[in-house]
Amino acid sequence: MKPGPVVHPFPAFVRADSKILILGSFPSVKSREQMFFYGHPQNRFWRVLAALFDAPVPQTIPEKCALLERNRIALWDVIGSCTIAGSSDSSITDVVPNDLQPILDAAPIERIFVNGKTAERCYIRYTEPVIGRKAIVLPSTSPANAACSLQRLIEQWSMIKM
Repeated sequence: MKPGPVVHPFPAFVRADSKILILGSFPSVKSREQMFFYGHPQNRFWRVLAALFDAPVPQTIPEKCALLERNRIALWDVIGSCTIAGSSDSSITDVVPNDLQPILDAAPIERIFVNGKTAERCYIRYTEPVIGRKAIVLPSTSPANAACSLQRLIEQWSMIKM
């Protein structure tokens, strides 16, 4: 697929009591089609959260929202727009970051996590200097991170519960 400019098509998920903020890089094609986070069926994000919080794996967007709400988790992406080929993080250029200040103003966010290396690189480059807060990097739940097993992801992501 030829790279082209894409604007993030859906809003952040945040509630007034969110304490944890998890940031991805930019939504995949499937997520953009579904207009919600981690929409690719092979992305392990929802399986990891369900395992951590002893919940069934959510299938619908309302079920995903309920899981996030129960556990006071906000979701957003570091990138607001970019040039990207399909869903390939490695093809991302021309980054325009999202403004996290509205989330930080709306909720008592205690800890910020980034999902994978691309989100980490973009956060360090564009976001951390603006908001002055460090983020904790977690291994990517993307199917492209096949070297990391589901069990290992669950173990490493368990720090979000602390």
